[in-house]
Amino acid sequence: MADDSTGALTEATENAALDDALTAEHTAVWGYGVVGAALDPTAQGTASAAETAHRDLRDRVVALLTERGADPAQAEGAYALPFPVLSAVDAAALAVELEDGVAAAWVRVLDQAVESSTRELAVTALGEAEVRAVSWRTAAGRTPVTTPFPGLPAS
Repeated sequence: MADDSTGALTEATENAALDDALTAEHTAVWGYGVVGAALDPTAQGTASAAETAHRDLRDRVVALLTERGADPAQAEGAYALPFPVLSAVDAAALAVELEDGVAAAWVRVLDQAVESSTRELAVTALGEAEVRAVSWRTAAGRTPVTTPFPGLPAS
């Protein structure tokens, strides 16, 4: 539900959720640099493709928010890592965290969206994040490799 006292969804609630998703996309773009650096050169293409996907989505959200007259969140210079990335398995685990983070942000967009085009964008972004996460969970040796409800808390 919306955060305002009436429970009504508005462009403002949608824009706030999009801004949160933008922050998650900034984090993912930065984080995939770390992921790629820890991978064998033959495996870096997957990280590069994921980074490009997040960069493209980030740019799309920036353009959307700017078009609406909102002030899009800016990228930070760096982000704190949730754990040290010292191996390819650690890199895959970080990629899972990045994809799970963007999935959670896009679920919030779904919850707050008033425009059908925004819901379509969120569903697409959520699905793509889960597809990438499945690959990374496999590389990290995690099971299960899929989540029944991507972006939602496990409990």
